[in-house]
Amino acid sequence: MSRQRTIALLLLLTAAAIAIQGYHPGLEDDAYYLAAIKQHLNPALYPHDADFFRLQFQATIFDKLIAASIRLTHLPPDLAIFLWQVAATLAILAACLAIARRCLIKPEAHWSAVATVAALLTIPVSGTGISITDQYLHPRALATAAILAAMVAILDRHRLRAAIFLFAAATVHVIMAAFGISLCIFLAWRRGGVNDEKKKAQPTQLAPITLAALPLPWLFEPASDAWRQAAATRHFNLLSQWAWYEWLGVLAPLFLLYLFARIARRNDSSSLARLSTCLLYYALFQLAIALILMFPPQLERLRSFEPMRFLHLVYLLMFLIAGGLLGQHLLGKHVYRWLLLFVPLGAGMFYAQRQMYPATAHLELPGRAPGNDWLQSFAWIRQNTPIDALFALDPYYMRQPGEDFHGFRALAERSALADMVKDPGMVARIPGLAPRWQRETNATRNWQLFQPADFESLRKSFGVTWVVLTASDAAYEPKPAAMICPYQNRTVKVCRVE
Repeated sequence: MSRQRTIALLLLLTAAAIAIQGYHPGLEDDAYYLAAIKQHLNPALYPHDADFFRLQFQATIFDKLIAASIRLTHLPPDLAIFLWQVAATLAILAACLAIARRCLIKPEAHWSAVATVAALLTIPVSGTGISITDQYLHPRALATAAILAAMVAILDRHRLRAAIFLFAAATVHVIMAAFGISLCIFLAWRRGGVNDEKKKAQPTQLAPITLAALPLPWLFEPASDAWRQAAATRHFNLLSQWAWYEWLGVLAPLFLLYLFARIARRNDSSSLARLSTCLLYYALFQLAIALILMFPPQLERLRSFEPMRFLHLVYLLMFLIAGGLLGQHLLGKHVYRWLLLFVPLGAGMFYAQRQMYPATAHLELPGRAPGNDWLQSFAWIRQNTPIDALFALDPYYMRQPGEDFHGFRALAERSALADMVKDPGMVARIPGLAPRWQRETNATRNWQLFQPADFESLRKSFGVTWVVLTASDAAYEPKPAAMICPYQNRTVKVCRVE
């Protein structure tokens, strides 16, 4: 296949992948990432609450990199970030194609492997609270692309190139890079010969070098009762509370990888057998490490590093191998078989995404006006309130009907008191934030029963100057003298605390 046709097919699959998974800037964890990028572009933003994302971002160049690219290109931030999302998806699929070409023989197997990954990018990784990629730009996607590129270099016996890619991954996502280094060590061990022993050590040295260079004193902060309260909200870090089906999602891939290796050996596909076996060894090793770190109470502080998320690479590569085997042994060059597999698969994943975020446009593309009432109110706040304003919202506002888990800070570009949905995740990593988080969430605990006098108390205690209300809040219809509410739509009212 010509280079031009390969690029065209990769671009087509990238477009299909984004069409299936959707695009939602400011969603979920992007409440932090997008806010951090915007503060680099405008340091006056978030004068009250930047610590809720700034401290963790000491460990990554992600926000600085994206902000620098926006300054360099002079593109509108929304457009530049969307193009980064497209580029990250394209890079992951291109690396998947490169791996497939080194492990599978037939071209239809190569493209079936890539198409399978493209269709399943938003499939949940069992018990971990993540998917293979997200519906917004996440540093995990950039790190994943770099790790896959490092795997290609290992398969080609270019260890120095692999080390460079792994270092690049570490600069944007240290935890993902650690998993990538571990996997590449297993792959190099199975791939290398006697003459490669000296080269093998290069990737393994990246982790301590990178970690030692990072200014992360919060890594060593002790636990507290407030920290434990926040950490208890992170179900994916509490293995003793996992349901049986979540453990099935951990163990089933191990069996499948063993099966894939046997099938590959039976078909004299040594490269595919090697990849499957290495992935199995990696999964067993990382599972053992995760169990050691996450069960003993004495090691509770290490749970926030989410060692079970090693499954991310396992799932991605498992689907890559499964898709390749389907293409090689079942789909072949029969177009109707491709349609029978990928049309329902893509439609099913698309439907699942629409059920997750039903009140929001599937593709929140740059320049598109928000149809979601919450997002409309955030846009009004961004354009009509002082940049140093401090807002208070229901601490569970992300779970409100129609809000669809969009982050206030990222989209309204204003400071807010801590919430009970996403901020506990940051507190679980940075115990020093726990007292402040507990104090602010305790102050808003009975939000739906608040009256204007309660908002006045928030103003005196924390300096809150604005609030966001919904019809379910008791104060939705305050006395005019109590608060001035210059904005209201069908769902949300924005009021100034006098």
